[in-house]
Amino acid sequence: MRRDPNNHARELPLNRREMPIDPLSALFEPLRQHRASPFVIAQLGQSLDGRIATPTGKSRDINGCSGMDHLHRLRALADVVVVGVGTIIADDPQLTTRRVPGRSPARAVIDRTGRSSRGSKWLRADGCDRIVFSENMQGWPDEVERIGTDHDPDIFEPARLIAALAARGHRIILIEGGSSTISRFIDARLVNRIHICLAPIILGSGRPGLNLKPIDELDEALRPRAQSYLLDDGNILYDCDLHT
Repeated sequence: MRRDPNNHARELPLNRREMPIDPLSALFEPLRQHRASPFVIAQLGQSLDGRIATPTGKSRDINGCSGMDHLHRLRALADVVVVGVGTIIADDPQLTTRRVPGRSPARAVIDRTGRSSRGSKWLRADGCDRIVFSENMQGWPDEVERIGTDHDPDIFEPARLIAALAARGHRIILIEGGSSTISRFIDARLVNRIHICLAPIILGSGRPGLNLKPIDELDEALRPRAQSYLLDDGNILYDCDLHT
């Protein structure tokens, strides 16, 4: 109920009542509304000083619960999630949507020489498609699709990777990690948007979030249109449009 200027209580019409609005709803609209294929989004969680892990590779708790919830929401909206083998070896992620409602995406791992353990969590049979980009044919479960240089000599180039996933019906492609993998796709100008989650923590040393090709002048820098969102535990999430 709201009072009018004459101090009389009145009920607003239904379409004018104040309704709660999810402050993050606008963040996901580009994914929900996108019609062209493919649409590539990358995500990165890092400290205030731009580190995604300590020098020994510890990274799991940098962005806390809100950062993990956001990542799982992205997975739920994606058709396929892509990671490099370094992320598999360091974190052994499941790449599912355990923290939020929604289906888990297909999983694709870039592992040229086959370093991933054949017992890694991403290989578990759970009804999701699993793809490995690898020249190594040995030991993969029968249900896992291997894509290697016998199919395409340039398959490990970012554009070929995206084309291969799009050809299999994956319209929204999430590049989840790690740093070198995301950097390669950004350098190839294939990332439509990147979500960067900044945690209120300073590591002082460790692995950098991005390592792009060097530039000489500031006018060569990427200057995406960006929106910021404050998450519950002090993380600031930047939604950066790289194609503007």
